Amino acid sequence: MNVCVGSFSNPEGLDGLAHFLEHMLFYASEKYPLEDSYSKYIAEHGGSTNAFTSSERTNYHFDINTDCFEEALDRFAQFFIKPLMSPDATMREIKAVDSENQKNLLSDVWRMNQLQKHLCTEAHPYHKFSTGNWDTLEVRPKARGIDIRCELIKFYEERYSANLMQLVVYGKESLDKIQSLVENKFQEIPNTNRSCFSFPGQPCTPEHLQILVKAVPIMQGHKLRIIWPITPSIHYYKEGPCRYLGHLIGHKGEGSLFLILKKLGWAISLSAGEGDFTREFSFFKVVIDLTDAGHEHMGEIVGLLFKYIILLQQSGVKKWVFDEISAICETVFHYKDKIPPINYVVNVASNMKLYPPKDWLVASSLPLNFNPGTIQMVLDELTMNNVRIFWESKKFEGHTDMLEPWYGTAYAVMKLTDSMIQKWIDTAPNDCLHLPAPNLFIPTDLSLKDVQGKAKYPVLLRKSAYSRLWYKPDTMFFTPKAYIRIDFNCPYASHSPEAQILTYIFTQLLMDYLNEYAYDAQVAGLHYAIYLKDTGFQVIVLGYNHKMRILLETVVQKIAEFKVKPDRFAVVKESVTKEYENFKFQQPYQQALYYCSTILEDHSWPWSEKLEALPHLEADDLAKFSPVMLSRAFLECYIAGNFDQNEAESVIKHIEDTLFKCPQPISKQLSPSEHLATRTIKLESSLSYFYPIEGLNQSDKNSALVHYIQVHQDDSVLNVKLQLFSLIAKQAAFHQLRSVEQLGYITVLMQRNDFGIRGLQFIIQSTEKDPQEVDLRVEAFLKVFESKLHVMTNDEFKSNVNALIDMKLERHKNLREESSFYWKEIVYGTLKFDRKESEVAALEQLTQQELIDFFNEYIKVGAPRKKILSVQVYGGLHSDGYKLAKSERIQPQSVRIDDIFSFRRSRPLYGSFKGGLGHMKLQMFQPGCTVTVREPPLMQHCS
Repeated sequence: MNVCVGSFSNPEGLDGLAHFLEHMLFYASEKYPLEDSYSKYIAEHGGSTNAFTSSERTNYHFDINTDCFEEALDRFAQFFIKPLMSPDATMREIKAVDSENQKNLLSDVWRMNQLQKHLCTEAHPYHKFSTGNWDTLEVRPKARGIDIRCELIKFYEERYSANLMQLVVYGKESLDKIQSLVENKFQEIPNTNRSCFSFPGQPCTPEHLQILVKAVPIMQGHKLRIIWPITPSIHYYKEGPCRYLGHLIGHKGEGSLFLILKKLGWAISLSAGEGDFTREFSFFKVVIDLTDAGHEHMGEIVGLLFKYIILLQQSGVKKWVFDEISAICETVFHYKDKIPPINYVVNVASNMKLYPPKDWLVASSLPLNFNPGTIQMVLDELTMNNVRIFWESKKFEGHTDMLEPWYGTAYAVMKLTDSMIQKWIDTAPNDCLHLPAPNLFIPTDLSLKDVQGKAKYPVLLRKSAYSRLWYKPDTMFFTPKAYIRIDFNCPYASHSPEAQILTYIFTQLLMDYLNEYAYDAQVAGLHYAIYLKDTGFQVIVLGYNHKMRILLETVVQKIAEFKVKPDRFAVVKESVTKEYENFKFQQPYQQALYYCSTILEDHSWPWSEKLEALPHLEADDLAKFSPVMLSRAFLECYIAGNFDQNEAESVIKHIEDTLFKCPQPISKQLSPSEHLATRTIKLESSLSYFYPIEGLNQSDKNSALVHYIQVHQDDSVLNVKLQLFSLIAKQAAFHQLRSVEQLGYITVLMQRNDFGIRGLQFIIQSTEKDPQEVDLRVEAFLKVFESKLHVMTNDEFKSNVNALIDMKLERHKNLREESSFYWKEIVYGTLKFDRKESEVAALEQLTQQELIDFFNEYIKVGAPRKKILSVQVYGGLHSDGYKLAKSERIQPQSVRIDDIFSFRRSRPLYGSFKGGLGHMKLQMFQPGCTVTVREPPLMQHCS
């Protein structure tokens, strides 16, 4: 449901009221008065629910298993018919809104967005603070004698009207049945014929244009945001003026602005396109991440940007460029992957207010009408006197004179002149900027391969001393796309912190070298990525299969011919260093999850040791290291989609020939002792381990807890017991710990899977209580929840079981989703490609008593086989709690972890599923011919 009421509609002096109302509608209704019953019903029937508030609309959405859809729709409709907003819930939810805002206070994305809004006319609603907090929703209204609950109800009754709502319902029933359902469930929504809120005109007056704003960010790094107010392109969505200009200004190929900046060593990344927009105003934004050197040349960079805009003016609007963009868009639309229905309905509901009915599904994705005048009109708005430049750097600390009031961002404003900007243009380098060449990666062969055999699961198609190839032809999606994933398992890649950071720089340099060549491929829908992994690195290529092999072979050739360019090494090293330095500014809950993984994963190196190694690494170190790192390798390969078996085998054979079988081989096969696997620490039953640590950024008031319960190694019966418990308990945990106790906005109960080792984790971020106190509240919740398990009726139990079965039987939406599912089985070594079916079979046999017995054995407070790890990150508000946690006497059955690595060395490990591959089918794809190969177990490093 899209409601045309957003933060722009907030009454004067009640910033955040629309967002607060969004929160409140989830609580209860006159028809379903039990608090949280809506969210509980959705969660227990395999669904999810959420909402968001933007400037002009609020969007509410859910999904659910199909057999529960009608009742869920009825519960959802009550949001808009007769919601209940009790005084108690109102006060509690103000704290939740405040906690959400606290989470954002040290986020540069939120801070810089608000600064851009702040530097607009105060008369425009764009200027306002939209989230709300304790001050705007409680302190200030109370000081003025305003009852916030009365204002909330008044706002709802006056603003929420049926004529301002757009509903999208996606179900398996016929359209007639769905229409009947909607008319029945939603007919009681009041229609007060309210007009849609509209505020004409741009939010920037002349005093807010032609300005340079220097701002101090939280994180390390330098960023330029060059912004122009423009005519909203929503009025010309078939002509795509901003898509055209964004394509050219944001291009990264030969002759582009970015490539010049990259060669000068001034920029790390660049993006361009339309940003915030309504039907009344819009902004065109160019965002450039700068190097340290680039920061010293800000003026020339802006000058180069204006030089490129001048080039576009002089070149005129090119029909061939528009036609190329249009052709790519048309192919993307025609072969668009299915996405989860919940995302689809959100998109369509949002479109209904912006587009005529015939384009609700298409929106602006098909620019088909070439109109050079429209493109020229927007290009003419990208001028010197219309520009706003936001320049972010920690180097501005101590050189600002103003503070943005809501987030406290320090900034200074300088008025620019035409002559100043002209000087930047004149002094900018005279490198050869030009329009891109035609894109040779646009696919022209979109035919589907005739695959013999209809393999339901991946098969081991080929294996050698150098590689293993898993193959899964497309038997479900029937699109001209493929998915290739290759793990380069290199034992020398991660034997020390220095080795791992050099391997990471190696992957980043590879991407850097490939950028100019592969950018056209990405524009044309053929994507690639190179990632660091625990045992080496990984190459992924996905998209249209027509020219995929060309791209993949180029990537492999770059690996084989890798040479270190000192100038690019310096840029990448600087970027990686800032990335590691910025770890301390991550949210406390993210830090807690990191520490949890570091404790549990054997042979993982801490970020601090990698950061310490970085300053001492030079280009020559990587030049010496990379041949050694590549000298031993084993390739785990997966090819799926519109490839036939011969093509798939040929691709991997070519890679083997390039790396292992050339006259001077780059790599040699691994010996049995060199095969690596990530293994997980085994916690001891009946003990509670806890790791207290101070948050890395003590100016962040938030603390965080990860309360992890380790349960078992992958097993179908135990898996479904854990999954069913999580399904039943997650909404109850959220309601009690977040909605009732208001511990913090981020409150989650979820499963955890560490390479086949299963468990549960509570993730809570809080300013209200310190992590030790939050930990006690988790234990208290489990004590209370125990009784709920016992009083659950058999019908309720069966309903939850059926919900979980339905979730498992849901088909994969697209090739990428399917491939990720099977790849996890391969990389973990579990190889249970029929996992869904085997777990459904286990669920069908499960009894309620077996679930209770599982809870009593593994989860219950004091359970005999319970294994707990509590990671406690103490924020700035709870420094005293940290001192106490580090000094107080340790309780019986508790173990404080003071040193992660001493602890890891003291604990046994779970065996890896990659310790022995057991029976594998080597599928030859010849009718009636299946050969079962018994693979010898791969030797592991012992512990």
